[in-house]
Amino acid sequence: MEQRLAPKPAGYARIRQGKRFEWFPLVNAVILILISLICVLPLIHIIAVSFSSSAAASAGYVRMWPVDFTFASYMYTASRNEFWQAMLVSLTRIGLGTPLNLLLTILVAYPLAKESHAFRFRSLYAWLFFITMLFNGGLIPWYSTIKEYGLLDSIWALILPGAVPVFSVVLLLNFFREIPKELEEAALIDGASHWRTMWSIFVPISKPALATLALFSMVEHWNSWFDGLLLMGNPSNYPLQSYIQTIVIQQNLSNMSRDDMLNLALISDRTLKSSQIFLGSLPIILAYPFLQKYFVKGIVLGSVKG
Repeated sequence: MEQRLAPKPAGYARIRQGKRFEWFPLVNAVILILISLICVLPLIHIIAVSFSSSAAASAGYVRMWPVDFTFASYMYTASRNEFWQAMLVSLTRIGLGTPLNLLLTILVAYPLAKESHAFRFRSLYAWLFFITMLFNGGLIPWYSTIKEYGLLDSIWALILPGAVPVFSVVLLLNFFREIPKELEEAALIDGASHWRTMWSIFVPISKPALATLALFSMVEHWNSWFDGLLLMGNPSNYPLQSYIQTIVIQQNLSNMSRDDMLNLALISDRTLKSSQIFLGSLPIILAYPFLQKYFVKGIVLGSVKG
């Protein structure tokens, strides 16, 4: 007579499977902490150097805490009117450029997210936009076009050439395509136009994606320095990163007075660079927490009931 095995208790398979992954949360937390430290520690070091004395920074004594604490480098930076003028140009660029980027991204991504039967030449336009991500006309045609439109030495020269960020369009296009068709169909049945559907249905649901794209746009505008050097003939129109590049990288001291030279002698090159790098990154660091809350939200959680 065959001996039958006793049946396994309910939940036995789940318990056995759970033991296999019991270390995963701990390992995952350790890896994420290490990645966070890799990102944060360099910034902490820069802040420590910026608040340290010239002798301590030059000798390499500064690690993660200031040595001979001083505000000398920040006082020198704050005394430069050119620094605050460049800061104002960068803030103006973000204030005008980011909303324009988001507006045009939405207007382009919404029709490209439709099916081919709803938008006849959708695939053609999508490929045309995609090709611009891989190839461009070159630096000289880019500069000549901006010059012919009379945009040189103006804030619009920093905004309009990149007004349609194609990478953001591709991201938002795919995001729109993931939104359930039932929402759009219900709106159209109720008599809403495409314009009303876009602003009342798609845009509110897409806040997580739009917040991410807004951060991308802000970082792109804030970190750009090369276009400022090429398109701005007057140094007073430089954005902040272009100004920092001329002072910190090129060491262009032609506009400094004798008093500035004497003050600069009391500040090491490392402390000056660190203070300006930190001040240059501070606005983006302050803006990030206000956008972070949208990153963890679901796309359309609860919008369609089964």
